[in-house]
Amino acid sequence: MGLAKLYSRALCGIQAPEVIVEVHVANGLPNFSIVGLPDTEVKESRDRVRSAIQMSGFDFPARRITVNLAPADLPKDSGRYDLPIAIGVLLASGLIKTTLDISQFEFAGELALDGMLRKINGALAIAYNAGESLRGFILPETSAVEAQLVSGVTIYAAKSLIQVVQYLTGEIILVKAAGIDSLATLTADSFLDFNQVKGQLSVKNALEIAAAGRHSILMVGSPGCGKSMLAERMVTILPPLTSKEAIESASIYSLSQGGMDLNLWGRIPFRQPHHSSSGVAIVGGGAKPKPGEISLAHNGVLFMDEIPEFERKVLEVLREPLETRKINIARASQKVEFPADFQLVAAMNPCPCGNYAHPQNVCKCSAEQRNKYVSKLSAPLLDRIDLVVQMPYLKPEDLQNLPLGESSQEIKARVIGVRKLQLDRQNKLNYALNNQEIEKYCNLEEKALELLQQISNKLGYSPRSYYRLLKIGRTIADLDNAEIIKAKHIAQGIQYKQLL
Repeated sequence: MGLAKLYSRALCGIQAPEVIVEVHVANGLPNFSIVGLPDTEVKESRDRVRSAIQMSGFDFPARRITVNLAPADLPKDSGRYDLPIAIGVLLASGLIKTTLDISQFEFAGELALDGMLRKINGALAIAYNAGESLRGFILPETSAVEAQLVSGVTIYAAKSLIQVVQYLTGEIILVKAAGIDSLATLTADSFLDFNQVKGQLSVKNALEIAAAGRHSILMVGSPGCGKSMLAERMVTILPPLTSKEAIESASIYSLSQGGMDLNLWGRIPFRQPHHSSSGVAIVGGGAKPKPGEISLAHNGVLFMDEIPEFERKVLEVLREPLETRKINIARASQKVEFPADFQLVAAMNPCPCGNYAHPQNVCKCSAEQRNKYVSKLSAPLLDRIDLVVQMPYLKPEDLQNLPLGESSQEIKARVIGVRKLQLDRQNKLNYALNNQEIEKYCNLEEKALELLQQISNKLGYSPRSYYRLLKIGRTIADLDNAEIIKAKHIAQGIQYKQLL
C-alpha cells in the first residue's frame, strides 16, 4: 500500500535525540506490529491508535501494518509516539492526503481512546532539543504551553487527532505559538531578604564569598542561630538566570515526577531534601531514570540541613557531581546523564545535642559521640566543601539592639559585579577553574604564597584543598578589587576552612 515517514523525539536525560517513525502498510493478514526497542507503553499504543483512528471517523485498515522506530538501538518509552504512529498509519494507508511537507514537522502526543490528545512528559526538554531541526512541532495543547517557553521553535497546539489531520489536509489552521524571550514578566518577587537576619556578619560575608565565586559552604552552629534562615535567603543574592540556564533548569523539571510548574519559570532553583531521603532521591535513578535533587538544583542551590543526619552512603554520592557537575546513571537497558551543576549549602549542629561550645547550655555529648557525629562527613567530602563557617550564638535580648544590616539587593549588586569580572577575565566563575587555569589566574604575592605553603604543610591539606583554597582566595581578592591575591585574602580563606 504505502510507506510514511515522520519525525519524533526520544528522551535520554535532558537530551532528546531524533526518532524516525516509519509506518509501512501492506497487503496480507491483518497485523499491527511495532519494532525498534519499544517498551510496554509503546507496544500498547496499538490499541490506543486503533481506537483513536476509528473514533475520529476513519476505517482502520485491515492490512499488515509495521511501525519501525529508528534508530533501532535506542530504547523508546511513554505514549508520546501515539500521534506520529496514528498519522503515519493514515498517510501510509491512503486514508488522508496532506497538502503540507510532512518532513517539516515533528510530532509528539499521547492519544485517548476517543482521539483526544493528552499531556506528555518532557515537552520542554523535547522542544529545547528540537530547536536545531528548524521543524514545526505539533504537540497536545496542554503540553504546548510548556514547550512555548523555548524561543526559536514553532509550536502548533492541537486538542485531538482529527484536528491534526484537518491541519495537515488544509481544512483548518493551527495557531502558531511563539517562544517567550523575557524572564522578567514570569519571575515572581521574593519576600526573603538578608536584612531580616540580624547579626551574623561573618557568616553573611562567607555567604557573599560563596555566592560571588559559586563555592560550596557549610554552616556550623547551635540550633536556632539562623542557619536555615540564611540558607533560604541565599538565592536572593544570586544573579538572575540567563535564558539558557532557565531553559536547562525547566527542562529537568519537565522530566521529573512532578513535572514542570510554570510558576517556577525563571526562578533560581532551591532544593531542600529531608535528611531521610534515599540515594536515588538525591542523585536520581529508578527503572526509568528520573532526575534527583542534585539535578533539580542545577543552576541553583541544594540546601542540606542537618547534613550529618543523612545516611553516610547518601552523602558520599555527592562527591562525584561536586567535581564533575553531572551525574551518570546506568541501567541494564540504558544509560542517561543528568546535569548537576549546583551550589551546595549545608548546615549542621556542632554535636548531637547541639550545645557544644554554647555559652549558656551545657553539652551532654561525650567526646566520642561528638567525634562520631562530625566524622559522618568524610574527609573526601569535606575536601570538596570550600567554606566552613562557625555561627556564633546570639542572646535574644542582644538581637533587639542590632541593626538590620545590608539588604539582599546591596549584596546582590556586588555579587553580580564580581561575577562579571570573573567572566570577563577567564570566561567562567572561580569555582569552575581547573588546575592549569588556577596557576594562570590565581597570582599570589610572595607573602601570600609563603602563608599558604606554611599552613598547608602544618594542617596537611590535600592537593585538592590547596587548589580550592587558591580559588577562594581569588574570589576574596575579586571582592576586594585586587588583581593579585594578598596574604590577607589567603588568611581569610584559611579561616573558613576549619570545621570544629
